[in-house]
Amino acid sequence: MLQIAVIREKREEVIKALTKRNFDATAIVDSVIALDEKRRATQVELDNILSESNKLSKDIGEMMKAGEKAKAEILKEKTTQLREKSKELAESVNGIAEELTLELYKLPNTPADIVPVGKTPEENLNVFEEGEVPKLHEGAMPHWDLIKKYDIIDFELGTKITAPGFPVYKGKGAKLQRALISYFLDKNTDAGYQEVQVPHLVNEASAYGTGQLPDKEGQMYHDAKDDLYLIPTAEVPVTNIYRDVILQESELPLMVTGYTPCFRREAGSWGAHVRGLNRLHQFDKVEIVRIEHPEKSHEALDGMVEHVKSILQELKLPYRILRLCGGDMGFASALTYDFEVFSTAQDRWLEISSVSNFETFQANRLKLRFKGKDGKTQLAHTLNGSSLALPRVLAGILENYQTPEGIVIPEVLRKYTGFDIIN
Repeated sequence: MLQIAVIREKREEVIKALTKRNFDATAIVDSVIALDEKRRATQVELDNILSESNKLSKDIGEMMKAGEKAKAEILKEKTTQLREKSKELAESVNGIAEELTLELYKLPNTPADIVPVGKTPEENLNVFEEGEVPKLHEGAMPHWDLIKKYDIIDFELGTKITAPGFPVYKGKGAKLQRALISYFLDKNTDAGYQEVQVPHLVNEASAYGTGQLPDKEGQMYHDAKDDLYLIPTAEVPVTNIYRDVILQESELPLMVTGYTPCFRREAGSWGAHVRGLNRLHQFDKVEIVRIEHPEKSHEALDGMVEHVKSILQELKLPYRILRLCGGDMGFASALTYDFEVFSTAQDRWLEISSVSNFETFQANRLKLRFKGKDGKTQLAHTLNGSSLALPRVLAGILENYQTPEGIVIPEVLRKYTGFDIIN
């Protein structure tokens, strides 16, 4: 969440910055400032009463030593009154603080200066494009027909077992899926990321820490009995490794990667844009997360973009990179680049990665800080990216690598699959 000090000291700048998201923050910002002033004034009153109470306690001790018991009893009565008052004020401070936090949760992150103005995905800025779109043979199919032809993914079986949006991968389809996960993890660890295996369920504090709650509550699967959430991305458990942690500056940057299944309740109407692997309730993804010094986070973001580019170059898939406009960015992001693969069979672009810098937004919720060389403690910057999300990468491979003889496996994956064609 945004820092109260920044909101208080730069009210106009914060409101103006959030207009780039088409978000009118005036009422919430003013509410935050008013609540913060009320909380601070109440805290001062509480501190004064506690100070007075402590002084009286010392005076009572002195009077008891001097044998002035009657005077001491009068002061004891006053300290009792002060304790009652301090209890009321402490409860008031806590109540105002909770109300203030709820207001802060409503404010999205302020976009970076280079984020383009816009309301819809059509206004995102295409900043890079690479790769040759293959010329497919006559009779080429979209992936939802290919998977039936070669019997490698079964959506009907997944519906029988669970519900729509939970596919079953079979045979060479399952091996290709596993090959992609291993390849992505190897690429990430070779680049210096430490691999971790994390829980697939998180508690409420973790979901709040990275900004999934309360913004995306409707998209997450929730177990009410244990009050746990199925993760929508490995970003949540991986970043929360560092919740309530104070690092040393010398420990930065921290670079972590992890594979997890991801669970999202988001549904879509039937149609080509959501058919097959284009939108699922459960899917696999390999994630990269970085904890950075604030002065180096945007340089790190550029490095993450280059890293994802190198993967797509090795897969030899045509792709483009979009800098998202203010209206299309995620709630917690200050700057996001989306990667899209071109699906020749579907004749459209498929999003396969988002790489984002959250600056201090998540770190402020997480209380993720580092101690600088000067001994001062400050918030770190957090970043994350898909490296990569599997369903649409798999869809792009199936569609772009299809031939009349079968689906050719990208050369870089063959040591993982053990076969070079699906036929």
